[in-house]
Amino acid sequence: MRIDAVQAQRVLIDDAFRPATVLVHRGRIEAIEPVDHEVDGVVVRAPDTAYVVPGVVDTHVHINEPGRTEWEGFVSATEAAALGGATTLVDMPLNSVPPTTTVEHLKLKQEAADGELMVDVGFWGGAVPDNLADLEPLWEAGVFGFKCFLSPSGVDEFPPLDPDQFHTALTEIARFDGLMIVHAEDAAVLDVAPVTPGRAYRDFLLSRPDAAELTAIQRVLDGARETGAKVHILHLSSAKALDLIADAKAEGLRVTVETCPHYLCFAAETIPDGSSQFKCCPPIRDAGNREELWQGLRAGVIDMVVSDHSPATAEEKGRGDGDLQQAWGGVSGLQVGFSAVAQEARRRNIPVEDVSRWMSRNTADLVDLATKGRIVVGADADLAIYDTGVEFRIEATRLAHRNPISAYDGIRYGGRVTRTVVRGNAIDVEHPDHRWGQQLRRPGS
Repeated sequence: MRIDAVQAQRVLIDDAFRPATVLVHRGRIEAIEPVDHEVDGVVVRAPDTAYVVPGVVDTHVHINEPGRTEWEGFVSATEAAALGGATTLVDMPLNSVPPTTTVEHLKLKQEAADGELMVDVGFWGGAVPDNLADLEPLWEAGVFGFKCFLSPSGVDEFPPLDPDQFHTALTEIARFDGLMIVHAEDAAVLDVAPVTPGRAYRDFLLSRPDAAELTAIQRVLDGARETGAKVHILHLSSAKALDLIADAKAEGLRVTVETCPHYLCFAAETIPDGSSQFKCCPPIRDAGNREELWQGLRAGVIDMVVSDHSPATAEEKGRGDGDLQQAWGGVSGLQVGFSAVAQEARRRNIPVEDVSRWMSRNTADLVDLATKGRIVVGADADLAIYDTGVEFRIEATRLAHRNPISAYDGIRYGGRVTRTVVRGNAIDVEHPDHRWGQQLRRPGS
């Protein structure tokens, strides 16, 4: 449904909530008027218990299509995004087959997405050992940057970079001022960590130690210093790296950092053994670590929060009958991320405007999408209505992503996204329509 305005008592404008009418014309925000402004047209009026925020810009999502569409796909992923307040996704280059490591593979991804999107979607490219010559063509074709692993990715078609290959790729990306985004766990540290098969979460945690993240992050920062490249550290799990990152930022290195809702919401000591829905790499660590991550966000050492939505089939998540060394690693949280983080933030007296900045504006800025992640005249009319007067009881079987598995199953949150607007189109959750989403290219490509 195309709308002409959204009216609410709390609209996030210039980093503060105030009463306003947001006027929409041809998918863009045309004007911001007083809340009692008369509108001739279709108006969405938010209740007084609601906040109107920019649509979430989730820059870390594994959609997996083509090739592993039974894990997830563009239809199911973008519907889950819309239901959770996310209006823009950037899709990771791996877990699809083929991975997005060449222009030809990017075109296959774009063809698979055509006509399947409820929200806007862009694409990351991949940096793997044999595609150095493909990096600049992918950049020119519109990818937003390049993901690499410093340890095995879990899928054979997307191998990691060794230290020399990483430095070579980083030098090449710096040459055309691209962005390298890094899964920062060190392969050598992981190789000597104790690996004990079984269901015990404590044993799994010991197999992915903090040292693996610290060693890899140091390599990323050293590479940024040596090459001048822009680097982004993905899914920070270990708070022990915060001082290292803070020093690098103070030095002036071009580094940004993300963490994820599951690291901010859960703690290792409360995860039941054999619960593969919580397995991810790097892992969910203890409660003290979780609180330090929150402090890192508040201090600006961590820049943003993204879902790292990485679903798989029940067969893959249940591989080994609860053996956490065998089960696929990844948390499915695309639809619930904003509500979960907002609830946990409220428990810590952190305002919704901070959550929105971490999940919308800062992520949009990471990928230079100046018309996303903010409510300003001229921006895309991408909005989410988050209502603290509506309870959100999460049932994995009722979430929109393809496989009914979620670490959030059974949790109740005192607030949920009740309406999402994508470029002026109010999503109808009862009658989903995949006409509204567009494919995005890097600005300037």
